[in-house]
Parts: sequence; C-alpha cells; structure tokens
Amino acid sequence: MSTTTLQSTPLQFTERQGLWSLFASLSREQKESIGLLQIGTFLEYFDLMIYVHMAVLLNELFFPKTDSHTASLLAAFAFCSTFIFRPIGALIFGWMGDRLGRKSTIISTTLIMAISCIIMANLPTYAQIGITAAWIMTVCRIAQGMSCMGEIIGAEIYITESVRRPASYSGVAFIYVAANLGVTAALGVAALVTSFLFDWRIAFWIGAFIAIVGAVARTRLRETPDFLALKRKQMKQYVAKLNREEDSGNPEKLFHQSALSWKERANYKTLISFFLIYCGWPVSFYLAFMYFNPTLKEDFGYFPADIIRHNFFLSAILVASEIFWASLSARIHPIKIVKVKWIFILLLMVTMPFLVLSMSSPMHLFFIQALILVFSLGSMPLDAVLVYHLPIYRRFTFASFLYALSRALIYIITSFGLVYLGDYCGHFGLWFITLPAAAAFLYGVLHFESLERRLGIYPNLS
Repeated sequence: MSTTTLQSTPLQFTERQGLWSLFASLSREQKESIGLLQIGTFLEYFDLMIYVHMAVLLNELFFPKTDSHTASLLAAFAFCSTFIFRPIGALIFGWMGDRLGRKSTIISTTLIMAISCIIMANLPTYAQIGITAAWIMTVCRIAQGMSCMGEIIGAEIYITESVRRPASYSGVAFIYVAANLGVTAALGVAALVTSFLFDWRIAFWIGAFIAIVGAVARTRLRETPDFLALKRKQMKQYVAKLNREEDSGNPEKLFHQSALSWKERANYKTLISFFLIYCGWPVSFYLAFMYFNPTLKEDFGYFPADIIRHNFFLSAILVASEIFWASLSARIHPIKIVKVKWIFILLLMVTMPFLVLSMSSPMHLFFIQALILVFSLGSMPLDAVLVYHLPIYRRFTFASFLYALSRALIYIITSFGLVYLGDYCGHFGLWFITLPAAAAFLYGVLHFESLERRLGIYPNLS
C-alpha cells in the first residue's frame, strides 16, 4: 500500500475523460491555484535559464579566455554550479515546506530568484574586476539553483495535495509545460539580445521584474488541504496529551512527540525508484541543449547567436510535445505514456552515435536533438504519481532532495564525463552515460507501476 495516510483514497476511474472535462470539474479555487502556480513556475524558470542559454556569450564575459579543452571544463563548471548545491537548497526548502507550509516556501524561493537577477544585472565583467566577477556570478547561479528546488517541487506537491486524480496528473504535468515555456521565453530574449546586439543586462532586469510579480501573485494561494489536515491532527494529539495531568509539565516535549508520531515510514525502494526516474531528464537535457554546441560551432560555423536561435526552436518543440503528453495523461495513465516514450528513446540512444557520425547538415542534427526532447527520459507526465507515493510529513523534503541530488549528480557525470569520454571514445562514449540511465529509469517506473496496481488504480485508468 501507499505510505500516504492523510490523503483520501482516490476514486476509481472506469471511463476515459478528456482534459477539459477534468478541469471543468475543478472548483474555482483549484483552477486559480493551478493558474498561479503555472505562472510562477514560468517566471522562475525564465530567470533560471537566462544564463544557461546565454552561456555561450556570458562565459566569455565572466571567465578567463583559455584553450578549447579548458574552456569546455569551465563551461561545464559554470553549468553545473546551478545544480551542484541544489541538494543543500532542497534540505533547506524541504524543511520549510514540511514545517512552515507549501505556500510560504514557494513565495520565498521566487524572491530569492529576483534578488539574484538584480545582482547579475549589475555585475561588472571579468575584464573590469577580474576573477571576482566569475565568483560572484557563480554564487548567484548557486542561489538560483537552490531556490528553484522549492519552486517546481512545491508546485508539484501543492497540486497533488489539492486536486484529486486523474486531474492532478495533467495539472502537475502542465507545471512542467509552464517551466519549459519559461525556458523558451528566456531563449527568445537571449536570441533578441544576441541577434540585435542589445545589452545582455536587460534580460536579467526583465527576469528580476517578473520574479517579483510572481512572488506577489502567489500570496493569493491558500495552504494545501493535506498539509492543514496533518497540522490539525498533530495539534489534536498534542492537546489530548497536554490534558493528561501527568504529562502537562513539559508542553514543548509533548508537542515535539506529537509531531514525531505523525512521521510516516519511508519505503526505501520507493525513494530509490523516485531518484532513478529523476536521473533521466538531466541526460536528455544535456544531450539536446549542451552536448552538440561545439559541433555547431566547429563543424557548421555557428556563432553564439545562431546557437541560441537553434535552441529556441528546440525548446518550442519541447513545449509542444509536453502539451501533448500532459493532455494525453487525462485519458491514459501516465505510467503507460512513460513506458512508450522509453522504448523510443532507448532505440534513439542505441543508434545515436551512428546517426551523429552520418549527419551532414545542421538540420540533421536538429532532428536528432528534437527526438531526444520529444521522447526524453523525463518524469513528465508521471510526477503526480511519484509525489503521491511519498509520505506527507516528509514529502517536501524527500521530493526536493532526491530531485536535487539527481540533477546535481547526473549533470556533473554527464557534462564532465562526456568531455573525457569524447576524447577516448568519440560519440560512442554516449553509450556509457545514456544506456545505464535508461535502464535505471525503467527500473524506477516499474516499481511505481507495482504501487499503482496495489492501489487498484493502474488497470482502471487506461
């Protein structure tokens, strides 16, 4: 059985329902919450990804110029700095989310993103203040990476706890659509900046402004029913114990004991499976948006502005595919969708070195990158299912930490590993990263399939 004890048992769905009929059944408050969370996630990921997709330009401004190999390592370091400290941020914001509430956590993370953008918009370049510029920029990227942990995981949990199945499947999936719309918008701004030689600082000022707007908008949210139910039950137990004459002398100890008594045991196989599933997307993202940038520059003569435009169209394809998968999850159980995607991405990963070696134009490469994104090793639209099977009392902490750890570990392995594997194995070095990731991803999916079958949900929502 699921470790979830406070969330009500979901209904059994025997009829296929369309996306619009599902959302039409939601209350006005639920619809408003989903809308605010989507807007906030869009804004947050716009801010987060501005630097990532302008890295081909900004790395030259904030890091010293070196040989190509060292430049690749510096670029990998700049990229990974966003993710490497995410587990720390996950612990901080996970604690806040589980103790202080979901709402206050996602508001605070948006404000941190705004402050980071303001600093980056005013930061002098390496030519002006030397290596200090690189360190300050890296610290800002770390702060952004840490804060985004409370953002997207907080939005996932909020919808999972506020909306019943199967509407929560599509509701959470569209959070990822909003995130990638933010990425696309960041790429669009980056393309304008580089193509028309606008001041790159404008992009960060835009990011700071919209982050503040997002934080203010989210003050309209209410706390989730599951979190409030948990706190009410803790308080009732605390009051009951306090009323006992023999226990009334130490109320602080009693409150601590009543809180601890509601901790649910974590199923470690479930936590490992959650982690393995989230290890898949970093591999897909890095391959699609980062790995082939040197090929575009060296083999096809692309300039930074050309690469940014190239990635903009890739991001648009990603958004379109995620809208499709999110909508489909209203009719088909997310696990079935993810298993079909896995078959296609496995075939692509096996043949990818041969496809890359045989390509003769940027359009061939674009086609390969687009396929990676459409059939990615991503959790979407499975996220609501994954969150549901985590214990409520530690849900925010477990989800954000495992998400962050998977990103930090896999981005480091992928970005640095492919630099060295490429030296020795060429494009065939991809197999050492992609195939183990695909196997681990499938293991995790099959575990959650077994959990859904035990609840009697998986066969019925087909």
